[in-house]
Amino acid sequence: MQIWQDVDDVPADLGRTVVSIGNFDGVHLGHAHVLREARATARRLGIDTVVAVTFDPHPMAVLRPEHAPPTLTSIETRSRLLEAAGVDSILVVGFDREIAAWTPQDFIDRILVDTLHAGAVVVGANFRFGAKAAGDVATLVEAGKSRDFETVGVALDGGPQVWSSTYVRQCLATGDVAGAAEALGRTFTVRGTVVEGDKRGRELGYPTANVPLPPVDAAPADGVYAGWLTRLDTGERFPAAISVGTNPTFDGERERRVESYVLDRDDLELYGVEVEVAFVDRLRGMVKFEGIEALVETMHDDVRRARELLA
Repeated sequence: MQIWQDVDDVPADLGRTVVSIGNFDGVHLGHAHVLREARATARRLGIDTVVAVTFDPHPMAVLRPEHAPPTLTSIETRSRLLEAAGVDSILVVGFDREIAAWTPQDFIDRILVDTLHAGAVVVGANFRFGAKAAGDVATLVEAGKSRDFETVGVALDGGPQVWSSTYVRQCLATGDVAGAAEALGRTFTVRGTVVEGDKRGRELGYPTANVPLPPVDAAPADGVYAGWLTRLDTGERFPAAISVGTNPTFDGERERRVESYVLDRDDLELYGVEVEVAFVDRLRGMVKFEGIEALVETMHDDVRRARELLA
């Protein structure tokens, strides 16, 4: 798969393409539904290449940064998921104030026609684009008549409250990782490199692999979860009890982090290792305990329940 980080990276001799446009943050089931239609359209038209156009940063981070949503997927992860969904190439449009001012016609001419040579454009039926979101599916249909591309607007029958990145973020904000997984079509995950922590978990009999959470990235609400930790260097996957938060019992830390205790293992050396943590279900919310004894007793119960859920 090719990933073009700029419009100028797209080969001038690129043939006809089928283009799908969106933020694709999370690459949830709604996105997958649209991309299946894009692939079917390519087969019908005899076109070899399906291109996904995505934006970085999220347009809201430029237009109204105080309201920018946390990111569900990095461009690297998004690209991997888009490839799995049937995309051949990805164009990452660096969103800025200049592009935000483009009219719908500017976007159509510069991106779809001149750069990607679109033979078809496949988007969700509620897709909007251009300055002040003035363009929609009808705009694309009309433009295609003179610019030789067809437009397919895909109805998202799953419902926008389920098939949307906003819905996934809402699920995560309440700790409903099972609901997020239902909308994504897979468990929600975070990736990062394991860093050295304060070693309190090891002292309590539950050594953890600690991954910091960047403030711009989406993550489940503070609490304890059952899930899986995967070493990305070897592919080994381990069942885990996972804590998200800032350790309130010990007066909290400055930054939120994901702490994963691999069930029944105290021999793993994971410092400096890149891991992926997958959240299967929530066990409880975050609690500030009055003493170590109550904390350890609850941790025993967390591990027992995690083992049962993941068996």
